[in-house]
Amino acid sequence: MPAVASPSVPWLSVIVPSHNGERWLATMLGSLAVQNDPGIEVILMDSSDSDASLAIAEGFVGDLRLTVHRRPDVKSWQAKTNLGAAGAAADWLCMLHQDDMWHPGRAAAVRGWLDRAGDVVLHLHAAALIDAPGNRRGIWRCPLPAEQPMAEQEILARLLVQNFICIATPVIRRDTFLGVGGLDETLWYTADWDLYLKLIGRGHTLYHSEPLAAFRIHEQSLTMTGSRSLEAFREQMNIVVERHLPRLVQDRERVHRISRASVAVNLALAAAMAGHPRLLLSAAAGLFALGPRGWLTYFENARLLERTYPRLRAHLAGTL
Repeated sequence: MPAVASPSVPWLSVIVPSHNGERWLATMLGSLAVQNDPGIEVILMDSSDSDASLAIAEGFVGDLRLTVHRRPDVKSWQAKTNLGAAGAAADWLCMLHQDDMWHPGRAAAVRGWLDRAGDVVLHLHAAALIDAPGNRRGIWRCPLPAEQPMAEQEILARLLVQNFICIATPVIRRDTFLGVGGLDETLWYTADWDLYLKLIGRGHTLYHSEPLAAFRIHEQSLTMTGSRSLEAFREQMNIVVERHLPRLVQDRERVHRISRASVAVNLALAAAMAGHPRLLLSAAAGLFALGPRGWLTYFENARLLERTYPRLRAHLAGTL
């Protein structure tokens, strides 16, 4: 499927890894179309079992600068994203999954950031958390000062505690993405966390407080399904912590203790959502052992309430 003709080079590439995404694909693509910006190219890497997703995408060819690659041989979203980024034409790229969406005005806001930014390699922003039908259940924020460029050491200790970055929000310099090797395709659960930790070492990060995208929480998301193998889940998180902890200059051992406690909490919450609450008590004990200073660091950066309360609301409403 050829891209919509345009005389200019795109300023932003949106990489969409898709697999049997017909449930929300039209909503996602529609949220890009309403940006009304021909300078955005959309690269859809699809591995679906049928042509249903392709049929939906075809309906947006006139409204988007869209290229669809049918790749049934490439199953993981990490590999599809890396392939899309390698072939992208813009200097900046975004990742957008089939169940998430942009809010109106996001493209204009992002373009303004890029026009004003200097050596920033990673822009982030807040996101809404929505349930399967699209009801807003909360806001996902980063524990970072807004509109203040941050260097590696300023953000590294925070990000090692918890991945607080919603995958629908980063705007990344393409050459930096490629320079750090893109997404680690061996990490089925934590590849995005690992990517952000790599990127922050290559230049400044800038956080914007506007919630300009939506992350959908639903029963088929990786957060819900991928975490059922608890030991594999633990290993995925530990790999990332151990890989990037040596770069931390100050408070390394203290941050390591908090990171281990955070992994235990994430594991316990995943087990509880799968119907096995037995790990909650030991995780709480691990948090208690951190002491007041550790508690403050953990709760500031783990965003525990922001992550769990929207899911609880959706569960109580019967939409999760």
